[in-house]
Amino acid sequence: MSPGTSDPVAAAIAAWRPRGVSEGAAAFARAAVSQAAPRTRERAKALLYAASRLAAFGEERGVELRAEALLREASVERFVLTGTGALSAATRRTLRTNLRALARARCREPAPDALPRERAKPPYSDEEIAGYLRLAAAQPSEARRMRAAALVALGAGAGIVAGELRGLRGRDVIRRSGGLLVAVGGRRSRAVPVLERFHGPLCAAGAFAGEGYLIGGADPARRNLTEVLNPALGSDAALPRLEGGRLRSTWLVECARAIGLGAFMAAAGIRCSQRLGDLVAELCEVEETTAVALLGGGDEGQGRA
Repeated sequence: MSPGTSDPVAAAIAAWRPRGVSEGAAAFARAAVSQAAPRTRERAKALLYAASRLAAFGEERGVELRAEALLREASVERFVLTGTGALSAATRRTLRTNLRALARARCREPAPDALPRERAKPPYSDEEIAGYLRLAAAQPSEARRMRAAALVALGAGAGIVAGELRGLRGRDVIRRSGGLLVAVGGRRSRAVPVLERFHGPLCAAGAFAGEGYLIGGADPARRNLTEVLNPALGSDAALPRLEGGRLRSTWLVECARAIGLGAFMAAAGIRCSQRLGDLVAELCEVEETTAVALLGGGDEGQGRA
């Protein structure tokens, strides 16, 4: 950049002409500090001083004024140990720190392009969920009614969607700990409390399926589980398209509301949940009865649904 640039820091670097060092050493310093892109003129000045002293030291020893030669760890250490004897210990430490910063900047790779963050899908309203359950109850056969109701209740009532659906059997719907649970197997094996308003349809679906799969079929590796059920639950033009991601978001929002997550995040000034997992790792494991009381509840008794 030229001294007339609109960036005051870059202009100050380009205009820097020190006394006491050669033009070659000054040019080396300007190039090295420009690459480091300091944010303030004061920081630029400190880096320029360090780089020019290193370059002058290199000239005295016949080292070529190139960053590859001078900003190596060995060259910096040699300069600090043998070329700064007249300086105070604090100044020598500062020179070393600044030269190492210039060395890191020289090797720094370009920042990666930011990728768009995937946004959570919007939840369904209570009226929309009620509409899907009405459509499920209106299916022409009992098997279709039970499977359609299970699809809605598992997604919006327990947050279970995608690959975990295909392994769930009727026996996995269990009354326990004062509520209704879904026992999810696989890599993320867990017991999920079911929201109270979905207890009825999911209990009925579980009892109907028994040892069979809640969503139908005979092969746990089957695909396109919902290709028959989704059109049946999309026959009402007043309802949006049924999506597993939106069913899960419906459950997530209702659970967040039940545990006061919104109030906590507002009080803590947290807008993104990326660090919540680190915080949760420090907490004691929640007992099942407590989880049911928070996220489900309302159902008494023990045993299979």
